[in-house]
Amino acid sequence: MTVLVTGGAGYIGSHMVWALLDAGENVVVLDRLSTGFEWAVPQEAHLAVGDVGDADLVGALIDSHSIDAIIHFAGSVIVPESLSDPLAYYDNNTARSRTLIEAAMRGGVKHFIFSSTAAVYGSVGNEPVRENHATVPESPYGMSKLMTEIILRDTAAAHDFRYAALRYFNVSGADPKGRAGQSTRGATHLVKVACETALGKRPRLDIFGADYDTPDGTCIRDYIHVTDLADAHMLALQRLRAGGDNIVANCGYGQGYSVLDVADCVRRVSGVNFETRIAPRRDGDAVAVVANADLARKEFGWTPKHDDLDGIVRSALDWERALARRNSAHSTPGADNTVSVSRLRACA
Repeated sequence: MTVLVTGGAGYIGSHMVWALLDAGENVVVLDRLSTGFEWAVPQEAHLAVGDVGDADLVGALIDSHSIDAIIHFAGSVIVPESLSDPLAYYDNNTARSRTLIEAAMRGGVKHFIFSSTAAVYGSVGNEPVRENHATVPESPYGMSKLMTEIILRDTAAAHDFRYAALRYFNVSGADPKGRAGQSTRGATHLVKVACETALGKRPRLDIFGADYDTPDGTCIRDYIHVTDLADAHMLALQRLRAGGDNIVANCGYGQGYSVLDVADCVRRVSGVNFETRIAPRRDGDAVAVVANADLARKEFGWTPKHDDLDGIVRSALDWERALARRNSAHSTPGADNTVSVSRLRACA
């Protein structure tokens, strides 16, 4: 059996690839390398450079590698960008996911795990939100993910096809073994941006709005370590292979931290008192959203091992330092995205 990981050269996807390989799975990665990196894909995985919207390519991969499961991470994830260019998000996140799902169904793939998001809920306050809460996305990003959940639901109702849609809260941190981390240039993830600021890669940390109805006026989020998230996917895959029903499940810790909380944590862990600046609110930002992940714990037996904000930040800082060393050693323009002929041949 082989697992196809779309977006496997990106942040969360690369951690998933490592988790699968550690578990003895055969892995094929499909990534167009628009934000991911060839070097982030382990040599043990087969890398196919291409788009999830290319049905012929997906079909060929399914046939040639005997793929029995797809874990779908490929997509666009920046909320403000989705507001300024909604059609791009409905194309990349929804239309291309629909093509991928159809290719999976036609190729006989029975198990599908989808990277969804807490953005499907909108603002829900400090009370941990359950999966049956109303879904009121406040951005095209959240709506594009919700629409894909609906496509999966309706496809599974009509065909022999099972899925898990995991609604992530704020994914942060890096592989404890130092093999993977958030590497995208110009990333908007708060923990990464704050760590970059602490290490002098950015002049300051902008805080987008300090007048929200929260204890300190800044937005509140539930931060989950990327390794715990990869573990949740592994357990969801095992559940589907064992005949488990379709499921939509939250992945978070149930603890909310404000933007100022995170900034203070990064200052404390790094020992650097970096500058922050209050900036105008960003459109589409939910005020507060925190997970109730009881369903994942019950149905998957998921037991998070990295539920500690200091530990999340520490791993992110370690990765930023390692990434700086790597980028310094590979300073040739475009080197990070160069696709070697040997890797492409491995996909044939």
